[in-house]
Amino acid sequence: MELRAKELDRNDTLADYRKEFYIPDGKIYMDGNSLGLLSKRAERTLYELLDSWKVLGIDGWTEGERPWFYLSEQIGEMMAPLVGGMKGEVIATGSTTTNLHQMTSTFYKPKGKKTKILADELNFPSDIYALKSQLQLKGYDPAEHFIQVKSPDGRYLREIDLIDAMTDEVALIVLPAVLYRSGQVLDMERLAEAANERGIPIGFDLCHSIGAIEHSLHDWGADFAFWCTYKHLNGGPGSVGGLFIHERHFGKTPGLAGWFGSNKQSQFDMNHTMDVAGDAGAYQIGTPHLLSLAPLIGSLEMLQEVGINQIRSKSFQLTDYMMELIREHLSDYGFTIGNPDNESRGAHLLLEHPEAARICKALKADGVVPDFRAPNGIRLAPVALYNSFVDVWQTVEKLRIIMEEKRYEQFENKRGVVA
Repeated sequence: MELRAKELDRNDTLADYRKEFYIPDGKIYMDGNSLGLLSKRAERTLYELLDSWKVLGIDGWTEGERPWFYLSEQIGEMMAPLVGGMKGEVIATGSTTTNLHQMTSTFYKPKGKKTKILADELNFPSDIYALKSQLQLKGYDPAEHFIQVKSPDGRYLREIDLIDAMTDEVALIVLPAVLYRSGQVLDMERLAEAANERGIPIGFDLCHSIGAIEHSLHDWGADFAFWCTYKHLNGGPGSVGGLFIHERHFGKTPGLAGWFGSNKQSQFDMNHTMDVAGDAGAYQIGTPHLLSLAPLIGSLEMLQEVGINQIRSKSFQLTDYMMELIREHLSDYGFTIGNPDNESRGAHLLLEHPEAARICKALKADGVVPDFRAPNGIRLAPVALYNSFVDVWQTVEKLRIIMEEKRYEQFENKRGVVA
C-alpha cells in the first residue's frame, strides 16, 4: 500500500508546494483545519510589512509597495475568487465572531411577528453565542426566538429540514457552509434560493470551507458570509478574518459603525456624520490589524497561483484515499466514519471512537498531529498544499499500530485545556 501512496505522490501536480511550507520536524501534520502551517511566502510578506514600518514609519499608510491604508481592500480582492465574490463584495477585517456580530446587527431587523433567528444545532458554539446575544440586545428571549434545526443523527443536517424551518416568523438565517465536526458541505445554493424566495436574509459561516471548496456566493444570492483565515488560508494564529456582502446591499448602513468603514476619500475629513463606504469596506469597524494581515498576502498569492479547483481536487483525493485505508486497516478497532463519503464532504475526516481523546494523545506521541472534538471525534485533515499521500498512509498505519498494541491505554481519556 505504501507503494501506491508513493505512486500517487509522483503523479501529484501540487507536490512541489510542500516545499513552500515549514513542516514541523518529525511530524505528520493533520490539523490544517484548525491552524494551517506557515509558508515561506507568508513569512516573507510579514517581514516585508515589518520592514515598511521600520523604514517608512507613519508614511507606510500611504507609501511603499503596499500602502497600509488600502491593504484590507486589496486582500479582500485576493479572497473574492475563493468565495465567488464580485469586485468590492469582500473585505479583510475583524474576526469570525466580530464579523458575525456586524452582519447580524446589520441584517437582523425584527418587526411584528418576524422576530426569530434560524440556525442549527451542529454549528460551532461561537456563532450560537453571538446570535443569542444579538437577540438579547434587542430584548428577545433566545429560548423563544432562537430556532436551532435538529440533526437526525448528530452528524449531518438535512437541507429540507432547514428550508421547512424558514417560516414567516424568521427574520434572519445563519448557517455553516461546512460542519466543523462531520465536514458535511451544505447545499448553499439551494438554501440561499429558498431564503431569497421567502424574503429572509441568509448568511454563511465559511470558516471550514474557504480555501477548501469552491463557492459562488454572488451567483447563489447569499446576502452575506464571514470567515476566519487561519485554517485553510494559512494566515497564521489570530490572522484577520473576512466577510462578503452581496452588491445588492451596497449603500446599506452598517449595524456597527466605525471610522474605517468610511469612504476612503473623505475618511480624514473627520466629520461627525459618517460618509459610509459604498462596498464591503463599509463593514470595517476599527483600524486594520496590519501584522495579522501581512501573512495573508503571501498565502493568498499561492492560492491564486494554484486555483481553488486544483486544491479541491487533490483534497478530495487525499481524503478519499484515507477513507479507503481506514476501511481496510482499521475495521476491527471500533471506529465509525462520521463524515460523508461523497462530494458533500469538505476537507477533513471525522473518526468517532469512545476512546478518541486518548487515541489523539497517542497519535501526537507518535508524531501525528490530529484534532480532538468532544465528545468522541478525531478530525484528520490532509491539506492539499503540504500533505502527501505517504503522509496519509503513514497516519493510518500509525493509528493501526496504536490500536493493535493498545498504546492509547497509557493516556487519560480526557481532552486537554485546548483540544
